[in-house]
Amino acid sequence: MAHRYGVTTTLPLAELSDRQQAILSLARGAGRVGVEELAARFAVSPQTIRKDLNLLRDLGLLARQHGGAMLASGVANASYEARRALAHEEKRRIAARCAALIPDGSSLFINIGTTTEEVARALTRHRDLLVVTNNIHVVSILLPSPGVEVVVAGGPVRQSDGGIAGEATVDLVSEFKLDFAVIGASALDEDGSLLDYDYREVRVSRAILGNARQPILVADAGKFERSAPIRIGHVRQLHTVVTDRPPPQRFTEACREAGTHVELAGSETR
Repeated sequence: MAHRYGVTTTLPLAELSDRQQAILSLARGAGRVGVEELAARFAVSPQTIRKDLNLLRDLGLLARQHGGAMLASGVANASYEARRALAHEEKRRIAARCAALIPDGSSLFINIGTTTEEVARALTRHRDLLVVTNNIHVVSILLPSPGVEVVVAGGPVRQSDGGIAGEATVDLVSEFKLDFAVIGASALDEDGSLLDYDYREVRVSRAILGNARQPILVADAGKFERSAPIRIGHVRQLHTVVTDRPPPQRFTEACREAGTHVELAGSETR
């Protein structure tokens, strides 16, 4: 759903043009994009670029600034559909790398997030897995897999993204002690903090971190360019971070000091 001039409209994000997808990628890499630079890069008029940026703004993917736009961030997360479309290929590579770290016969948590959902897809051929999740989409992905037993952490289900977060969710998570946890975050600070928007969801994520032997964070590099107001925890609570590009130096140093592994999708452990 997109909001334009106060009117709600619907646009499948899969219908974004190649140029609009490329603009998102550039914004993710640089943090900001300019109208004139984009017009020259794609050999189109500035007015065409402004229309692209306005559309991406209306979808909650970019925030407009004078002369350009930057990645959307702040106190509210982007829509579920917008998050699914953002960095999709990077998320698939991260998911494949994460799934390779989880052997058959394991037990694990998978929490709310579009990257964690990609991990679930990468685990469908695993055998003898026990998965505890508070994500309805993860349930739908794994339910047809004969080698996976799924336990749903109860509580109210958010219509916006299929996430489950509440007191009952925390209580059920706390009943388990599992081998792994696969968690996401809405934003990452260079000091090593993991950040999110919804305090109820954060409480579940904290419970998951505290009840997994090897917590794994899956996050594309664009998360370093975003901000969110609520602290989930710190990299010192993680066993591994799986991402698609080398993190900022301060974050890498925080991981090194904590003994937290950094895995780059398609690369060797750093």
